[in-house]
Amino acid sequence: MKITSLIITFTLATALVALAQEGTVEEVKHGAKKAGQTVKDGVETAGKKTKETAETVGEKTRETAKTVGRKTKETAQTVGEKTKEGAKTVYRKSKRALNKAKAETSGQRSTNQAPNTPAPTDR
Repeated sequence: MKITSLIITFTLATALVALAQEGTVEEVKHGAKKAGQTVKDGVETAGKKTKETAETVGEKTRETAKTVGRKTKETAQTVGEKTKEGAKTVYRKSKRALNKAKAETSGQRSTNQAPNTPAPTDR
């Protein structure tokens, strides 16, 4: 009877260990499934945030490109206008200087019309 009790005790102990392990396995499976779902949710959230950020960056880049293009066009027009004004100013100043030089040259010709007679000291 003692041996039978001992065998029954060992059998029950083994059965309890097996049931405990099975419960633990189920808990581990459940925990893994829950962790997997959490990771999946995190990846989806990160994906959504990345997409939103990419769209925002795209919009900002497009706006910046438009602004830079507009500013470049304005700068080119301003430089063109300044160059044109500078060229006109240079032309006017050159024309004035040329007219002044012509006037001085013609004025010198009219005042230097002394006869070509030898000076008394040249003899």
